[in-house]
Amino acid sequence: MTEPIWRPDPERAARTQIVHFAAQHGFTGEDAIRELWHWSVEHPEPFWRDVWKSFGVIASEEAERVLENPDAMPGARWFPGARLNFAQNLLRRRDDVPAIIFVGEDGRRRELSWRELWNSVERLAAAFRSRGIGLDDRVAGYLPNIPETIVAMLATSAVGAVWSSCSPDFGVRGVLDRFGQIEPKLLITVDGYLYGGKRIDVREKVAAVAAELKTVENVVVVPFLEDRPHIGPIPKGVLFEDFLGRGDGSLRFEQLPFDFPLYVLYSSGTTGMPKAIVHGQGGTLLQHLKEHRLHCDLRPGDRLFYYTTCGWMMWNWLASGLASEATLVLYDGSPFHPGPEVLWDLAQRERITIFGTSAKYLQALEKSGAAPIATHDLGSLKAILSTGSPLLAESFDYVYRKIKTDVHLASISGGTDIVSCFVLGNPAGPVWRGEIQMRGLGMAVDVFDEHGRPVRGQRGELVCTKPFPSMPIGFWNDPDGSRYRKAYFERFPNVWCHGDWAELTEHDGIVIYGRSDAVLNPGGVRIGTAEIYRQVEQIDEVLESVCVGQDWEGDVRIVLFVKLRDGLVLDDALRERIRRRIRENTTPRHVPAKIIQVADIPRTMSGKITELAVRDVIHGRPVKNTEALANPSALDLFRDLPELKV
Repeated sequence: MTEPIWRPDPERAARTQIVHFAAQHGFTGEDAIRELWHWSVEHPEPFWRDVWKSFGVIASEEAERVLENPDAMPGARWFPGARLNFAQNLLRRRDDVPAIIFVGEDGRRRELSWRELWNSVERLAAAFRSRGIGLDDRVAGYLPNIPETIVAMLATSAVGAVWSSCSPDFGVRGVLDRFGQIEPKLLITVDGYLYGGKRIDVREKVAAVAAELKTVENVVVVPFLEDRPHIGPIPKGVLFEDFLGRGDGSLRFEQLPFDFPLYVLYSSGTTGMPKAIVHGQGGTLLQHLKEHRLHCDLRPGDRLFYYTTCGWMMWNWLASGLASEATLVLYDGSPFHPGPEVLWDLAQRERITIFGTSAKYLQALEKSGAAPIATHDLGSLKAILSTGSPLLAESFDYVYRKIKTDVHLASISGGTDIVSCFVLGNPAGPVWRGEIQMRGLGMAVDVFDEHGRPVRGQRGELVCTKPFPSMPIGFWNDPDGSRYRKAYFERFPNVWCHGDWAELTEHDGIVIYGRSDAVLNPGGVRIGTAEIYRQVEQIDEVLESVCVGQDWEGDVRIVLFVKLRDGLVLDDALRERIRRRIRENTTPRHVPAKIIQVADIPRTMSGKITELAVRDVIHGRPVKNTEALANPSALDLFRDLPELKV
């Protein structure tokens, strides 16, 4: 493609915060943002100091210096001596402007002003303190994406405790595999939630979880399905309103070191017990401020939406939008109930300015035939963000053809591991079809070949060669750091290896081809699964697919599983169309040896296809943690398939 699919008009680009930030450091003209990135990774101390100052980080004590031990990966220490509080940096206002707008699947709508949010956090923080919850204690949220979840996280941070959450669609074992590791002092939950038009009562699950979490002293239940639900069977249960403190008009924020624990997040856990990843409050805050303000051009008064659950790191990323004085728009429920228009109705009605979702959602939206450009007024919308899996080039076409022609489409990628992004958008730069626009400012991202050498224009491992503030503090219950080092630093010494198969482009952008541990290797040629998905999912009959390598006769053969539209059956003609499309648009080596129809495809709670779990099943290996899956019964569809034995 010789021309970008979109570029902002010069006036719009000139108004962006990233352009202003670049100009403050002497970078102007066509290559200003590229030059800014190079400067930010070559001179991390002045860069991160200026992010701190430019976006007004609130701290009771300034750092002695920006970075200690800068050559250690891991081991670098950021802003030693600084003392601050994450929640204080998010609660910057106390007025009647909306801070949170919540809309449920059933149409219920609630609005919290900054003043109401402050008062709610104050009351809950007072309740925490009165019950002895403070420094280093863990508070666990088993909650949907509702205002009380934000309130609980902020109150936890205010008192210096550590927040961890997962969504109420997790099963009992999945919750215990996560919260059981961190031994929470308090559990906050709901009586139930709504999804796909169904009322799903979770009190029985909550009772089972609470019975196993011996360290929990109170189980606080937020009414959601009923105004005052019966919670008698829940051990140590108390209703949210009865638990809250009175509040006296003051809200005290514990002042803590930059690297004091803020969050515990969890890996998907499909290959074993989920890793409990500990993130610090200063690094999370600073990284999110940079990403929101510079890479997304988020401003005070903007309305930030991300379709997410509380079991995905994008919820944490969304919550930090308060630090930029943006209004958060929360939605809980199915994005396709009662129809594919539901999130676009929300975008129009609430005048959303930044709309975040997943690549899989955009693909499903296209398959549904939806065309919001013709049915909705999206005049307020300035950016669409996509993550969770690689955004196919054809999805770029769909967004600009069927959603909005003048919008900044930013594919972004990072992960739970860093509670942020390695590669993301540039609101002042062109969008190239199928590419992520740039490497994150201050993130020394590169692509290495198998020998640890940087490569451009060819595929390799996505790495980061220098420390960054949102590196995890470590893993929970990993006192010597050995599990942490093994997870990211074993492949290339002193270099973070993220596990993505990627390529640096001529535009200085990034293309991600899937997880490197799921890369296919027929005949010794490494093929990213996203290359195959891109072709297969353009075929109208195919709703979804998963592609894995099967050990076969001393080599590996590619097996493609497809989920078709209702009522359709995979026949030889459709198989040949699939093979032909793959062959003509990739290479003959990409063509699957087997194409098999299945009724469903397993995915994690955050909607990601679980290639490794499918690969284990077809080889007769156990899947170590099916509780990490949203639909674990789908794995049974892949067992003992006769087509895989010939």
